[in-house]
Amino acid sequence: MPPTVTPTELPGVLVLEPQVFADDRGFFYESFNARDFEAATGVRDAFVQDNHSRSRRGVLRGLHYQIQRPQGKLVRVLSGEIFDVAVDMRRPSPTFGRWVGLTLSAENKRQLWVPAGFAHGFVVLSDVAEVLYKTTEYRYAEHERSLLWSDPTIGIHWPVAGTPTLASKDAAARSLDDADTYD
Repeated sequence: MPPTVTPTELPGVLVLEPQVFADDRGFFYESFNARDFEAATGVRDAFVQDNHSRSRRGVLRGLHYQIQRPQGKLVRVLSGEIFDVAVDMRRPSPTFGRWVGLTLSAENKRQLWVPAGFAHGFVVLSDVAEVLYKTTEYRYAEHERSLLWSDPTIGIHWPVAGTPTLASKDAAARSLDDADTYD
């Protein structure tokens, strides 16, 4: 059965909620079914890579994108809880520089579809979180870019106190005004 799909304020960025079958033994759901995904979203992109990360509370990963060979990402949480964010990096778009964020968790089982042309990142809200995301393009380190998580021009309201734990590339990321964008 296809997931329930809810559009966000950013056209193309979608929240997916699977049908979960639960009983006293636990639960079961299809986390991905290509036919149902296409029927529910209209997205025909093939996924070519799965990425799995484990991070502790306060770690912020992102905001990442590939300027060439952009990736669409289907993000879900296997354990714990994150605040997940997408930022429109398509300069001609009427929503360029706008962001959307929501909580994804192992408990709510929501997924976020982030199409190509968006930067993506998340911060861990639980003690530990494991995140799995499918991508529509392979990773190409030479095309990777990082958008500054705290850029006041974008104004993301991250639900963390103080400065999160960042990778060096994310700490040195560019602001939207200086970032490579999709034209």
